[in-house]
Amino acid sequence: MGRKQKKYNLFAQKKRERKEANSNGSQDRPSEPYQEIIRVNELFLKYYKHQQICPDSEWDEFVKFISSDLPTTFRITASRGEAQTLLDIIKSEFFADYLKGADEIQTKTGCKFEKPMSLPWYPNEHAWQLELTRKDIRRSEAFYKLHNFLIAETNSGSISRQEAVSMIPPIVLDVKPHHKVLDMCAAPGSKTAQLIEALHVDSENSIPSGFVVANDVDNKRCYMLVHQARRMNSPCFIVTNHDSCFLPNLLMTNSDGEKREVKFDRVLCDVPCSGDGTLRKNPDIWLKWNQGQALNLHGVQYRIAKRGAELLEIGGRMVYSTCSLNPVENEAVLHRLIKDSEGALEIVDSAALVPGLKYLPGMTKWDLASKDIECFNKFEDVPTKYHTVIRPQMFPPSVEDASKYNLEKCIRILPHLQNTGGFFVASIQKKSYLPWEKAAKKEDAKNSDEQNVNETQDLDNGEKTTSAGPQQKKRRLHYGYKEDPYIFLTADDLAWTQLKNFYKLSDEFNPLCLLTRSSSEKKKNIYFCSEQIRDLLLCNESLVKIINTGVKSFVRCDNRNMQCPFRLANEGLPNINYMIGQCRRLNITREDLIALLNNTDPTKPPPLNTLSNETQESVKDLAAGSCVLKYSDEKLTISLVGWRGQTSLRAYTDTNDTCHMLRLLGADVSKYDTNKFQKNKTTDEEQELVKNVDTTEMECVDDAVAVE
Repeated sequence: MGRKQKKYNLFAQKKRERKEANSNGSQDRPSEPYQEIIRVNELFLKYYKHQQICPDSEWDEFVKFISSDLPTTFRITASRGEAQTLLDIIKSEFFADYLKGADEIQTKTGCKFEKPMSLPWYPNEHAWQLELTRKDIRRSEAFYKLHNFLIAETNSGSISRQEAVSMIPPIVLDVKPHHKVLDMCAAPGSKTAQLIEALHVDSENSIPSGFVVANDVDNKRCYMLVHQARRMNSPCFIVTNHDSCFLPNLLMTNSDGEKREVKFDRVLCDVPCSGDGTLRKNPDIWLKWNQGQALNLHGVQYRIAKRGAELLEIGGRMVYSTCSLNPVENEAVLHRLIKDSEGALEIVDSAALVPGLKYLPGMTKWDLASKDIECFNKFEDVPTKYHTVIRPQMFPPSVEDASKYNLEKCIRILPHLQNTGGFFVASIQKKSYLPWEKAAKKEDAKNSDEQNVNETQDLDNGEKTTSAGPQQKKRRLHYGYKEDPYIFLTADDLAWTQLKNFYKLSDEFNPLCLLTRSSSEKKKNIYFCSEQIRDLLLCNESLVKIINTGVKSFVRCDNRNMQCPFRLANEGLPNINYMIGQCRRLNITREDLIALLNNTDPTKPPPLNTLSNETQESVKDLAAGSCVLKYSDEKLTISLVGWRGQTSLRAYTDTNDTCHMLRLLGADVSKYDTNKFQKNKTTDEEQELVKNVDTTEMECVDDAVAVE
């Protein structure tokens, strides 16, 4: 097809599209340009000024900060072995590029950017704040390398872009590798990823005995959660879809082989809220904020927190958090919960876990207000018309009783204190059974005694019957997308035999922890989960909807030269690497690994004779098929999936992992630094060329379209 014909077809297509759009009453572009949101809401300011959310001397600064854009923050995935190497690269090369870009902008515009700052309260310098907004990074050519870095490393799971204050609840939850953890309102999943990280810290060459159950009521948001958490590649993680207020008592098998209710060592209640602490990130909240949102959410927040406390083990810790500044959603919920617990729950000080964090103590006094900010300091003053939304339990404790509740031990984070968003965090310890739990245990004991008496009487009468006890209410599951089945392998499964024999898997590898998501005999992908997660899934499939679990560890690869029809998957390698036999391992030099990673043509893997003599010598005894490639020096160890062909060797990595590994190895990654601004310039030039097309040619196109 000639150049003129191509241009003719292009213009004809565009003409038809415009004609169709106009016939539908739409336009190519909005009739008016985008209007910047005015960051003012008089009711918001009036309400928080009345509540004295901060000292009067700080009010103007608070308003200034909450009306501005949020700086960029990210954290390094601490559970990965290469975390320190990546941190060193970030502090040297990455920040050097950042400062160079900042100098360019300062020269052109006079705007000065502060140096990157390590968040003082985040462990091991693994979280950083840049005095740049998301707009600064996206729209400035000087920072295109920074933008590429953040995207590539996020996609590889090596860093997470997350608001600074959002990182705090998982830290003060203080998760250890042996803990059973419940995240009640987990989506979209950034805090869940932190909880998973905490499980896997210091657990190299072993699978943690603890696990994370991440739940969310919204079926669609559960899949966002899966996407976020999947980057952690943890076999100790499961996603459920249920209303947190009525989350059932999950079951697990104890050492005696009997099923028992699970009590969690750690519970995170990051509850749904009005979100006015995120005004810097979500300025549209300025347009729709009203006090009615907080009043409506209070009941849901209390029910979630109450259910979390019920599922918490005695001696365990629950963290209640919101991204709201409103005491109705924060202190009021906790005051009500602690009061109802009659001493079973206690708010504890967790500031020692976040040293260097600037915050204000929890409020012990607040007023209730209507939507138009008519304020009341006691329920007796509330007009009858507001009684359906303003309830007695929302009011603060009396001055005499305030000390009983430790509300001042809550953490209130305001934007102006450390240039962050707004947040509320409180740590709660469970000291004993809740009053209603004690009552239920007494009732159970009574029913058990009555059942034993009935059985004895029946035996005396020559027959034995078992009382069914009180009928449990049928639980309604939440339905959304239909999930594939979870089918676990057996010890005599052919696939397991093939895997064990080829990869010489150690006896420590439990084949019962392998599962597939298809009932067909020919398995495509095989996933791996911990023994605890397997038991949890099998015991609770009928109680709660399970969205996702397991890490892809083996992938079907039908190759006539392969003794085993499954190759290793990079996602699952960190969990099973230590259980793979030496016969499927290959040590490789830095230069050879860089060569393999730089190979961009999957149909032409590097021939063995192009690699170093060391690699050629070590690979000659390795049978063809999937294998583990390992590079190690005094600071860094990299393991990845490779393929030993008859005359070649290749690395199995996607683009993001390839870029990440090359960066760790100190290799050139410039080909991944796409400058979109240069592309845009090229596009602009092409559009200018189109505008200058001969008028006669355009008229011919118009005539042709008219004929059509």
